[in-house]
Amino acid sequence: MLAAVKPRRRDPRESDARENRHVRDRGEKESNAPALNEDDLMEIVKTQPVPFILILDCVQDPHNLGAVLRTADGAGVHAVVAPKDKAVGITETVRRISVGAADHVPFVQVTNLARTMEQLKKAGLWFVGTSDQATKSIYEMDLKGPLALVLGAEEKGMRRLTEENCDFLARIPMAGKVECLNVSVSAGVCLYEAVRQRAALKA
Repeated sequence: MLAAVKPRRRDPRESDARENRHVRDRGEKESNAPALNEDDLMEIVKTQPVPFILILDCVQDPHNLGAVLRTADGAGVHAVVAPKDKAVGITETVRRISVGAADHVPFVQVTNLARTMEQLKKAGLWFVGTSDQATKSIYEMDLKGPLALVLGAEEKGMRRLTEENCDFLARIPMAGKVECLNVSVSAGVCLYEAVRQRAALKA
């Protein structure tokens, strides 16, 4: 006699993942929780012996931001920085896609991204931006010290002034026919290369 198969309990996160595919984001209001500002960012940097910051230049898709925040949380990023204009903030969709990371990773919205980058440089951070036109691979970069990784927006990449404020530019090697990766995937590649290098330094 065959044993009865007990129905598997559904993980609530699985239903959330299915719902995410059909979320309508247009016109969605931002969360009530305020983002941090420039002063908060500099306080975070001061408390870290080796700051590890991620800068997103005008990422507009809440699904991408949510995925990036989830990865940033896993990688141990101290803060994610984005401009107030032409960029998505923390919305309910971002929170859902981030699976809680949006409540844990400091998210900083700044008025002038170029000026904030200058302040971070004065605090000792080096900037590595991603660009399809860069000659060096991200794997050739030294990502072990005080670091800010900079990723551009969907389709257009970094703005000119943002790119000019980077100390180094790096590309992610692409072996296929597609020219570039989605910004959230690019963030994962770059952040975890930094994690690998920084872990090797501690070993």
